[in-house]
Amino acid sequence: MSERIRLATREDGAEILSIYEPYIMNTAITFETERLSLEDFQERMAKIQAQFPWLVYEADGRVVGYAYASYYRERAAYAWDCECSVYVSGEAQRKGIATKLYKELFDRLKEQGYRNVYAFITYPHDSSVELHRKFGFREVGIFHKTGYKLGTWWDLIVMEKAIGDFQPEPVRPVPVIKPQ
Repeated sequence: MSERIRLATREDGAEILSIYEPYIMNTAITFETERLSLEDFQERMAKIQAQFPWLVYEADGRVVGYAYASYYRERAAYAWDCECSVYVSGEAQRKGIATKLYKELFDRLKEQGYRNVYAFITYPHDSSVELHRKFGFREVGIFHKTGYKLGTWWDLIVMEKAIGDFQPEPVRPVPVIKPQ
């Protein structure tokens, strides 16, 4: 089986969306509630990729998982912070793919100059909390009954991981470098 992690392309949008859509329609893992058009999803990807890595995990030529970072907040003082997300297709879960994607993502974010990574996890979702703990994330807060989906009010756990040093005069993070 050939496997690799690489930067996502616009052409990956359909495969990535097919991984994400069951999470939208059948779970509270994402608070997104409506299907996205491929065009809207590709636009979202392009906007994120202007600054952050969006990685895909490819197995035998098929995208079976992805991870990306995005802005935590858009105010200038938050420039060194980002939020992370990872999704794996149903048939590819429990094979270490999320772990491999996150390791690569966090390495790239550190190289870009980011200092803090945040994860916002619908709770309860123990496997996601454990994955983040494995990477050194710690719980820093909880939003109680903050999202309503699938007939239930859901909590959201906030987890944080420092990935860089904290210089008194930090250099702003650089955009992701894309292959030509």
